[in-house]
Amino acid sequence: VQLQASGGGLVQAGGSLRLSCARSGRTFTRNAMGWFRQAPGKEREFVAAISWSGATVYYADSVKGRFTISRDNAKNTVYLQMNSLKPEDAAVYFCAAGATSTRIMNDYDYWGQGTQVTVSS
Repeated sequence: VQLQASGGGLVQAGGSLRLSCARSGRTFTRNAMGWFRQAPGKEREFVAAISWSGATVYYADSVKGRFTISRDNAKNTVYLQMNSLKPEDAAVYFCAAGATSTRIMNDYDYWGQGTQVTVSS
């Protein structure tokens, strides 16, 4: 499984971005997907996760109500819609694939390369 994250960029506080994560390779594998982020000098942290069917989603408390994770299995793509962005949301965002949708980084087997999100105040 290969993952390619895209959609990052520079946005003003209060603005929106939509990240995409395209999955290739063993696309018939029913992976749960997650988004994590890592700011400079900080540990990588959980942002959101979604099950294969999309019926189960999880969010970090810090993004709940502002971010929405979704997926289009026909396109092998997972999205992270980010609204009302804050300077503290700035980080490199990584998508990951695993067997189940969890908040735990080590539960994910495959990782994308990351996409930079910068939020100006």
